[in-house]
Amino acid sequence: MEADRVGEARGWGLTVLRIIVGMVFLVHGIQKVFVFGVSGFAGNLGGMGTPLPLFFSTVVTLVELLGGVALILGLFTRVVVIPLAIDMLVAILTVHLPNGFFTSSNGYEFPLVLLAACVALMLGGSGEASLDRVSRHGGIRRSHA
Repeated sequence: MEADRVGEARGWGLTVLRIIVGMVFLVHGIQKVFVFGVSGFAGNLGGMGTPLPLFFSTVVTLVELLGGVALILGLFTRVVVIPLAIDMLVAILTVHLPNGFFTSSNGYEFPLVLLAACVALMLGGSGEASLDRVSRHGGIRRSHA
């Protein structure tokens, strides 16, 4: 019984993490579309020497938009976090690392947290309330307390 409660609490913790991380990625994707514009973001990438900047700005924008939605819904969580983790790893290595650790100086602190969250979700799964769980178990499991 105690192990079931611990497992369920862990599952709800993963649910909270998944939804918040999904919201962060979704909003960043929306920002790339409606604030910077995909071509504006491509200009930033091109200025950093990224090859095929329009292609990669489109890919990153779609990964963040669609990945964010999928995480919020808890759909294909363990698969969706892979391109999101790669997105953050590339951002750390190409943009943030030279600026040091702290976010205040555009450092790698924030993308590192998102990368770690993606790894945690890949290892832990989508949690309790997710479409992954519904499709796997035919519904959200109810506690027997």
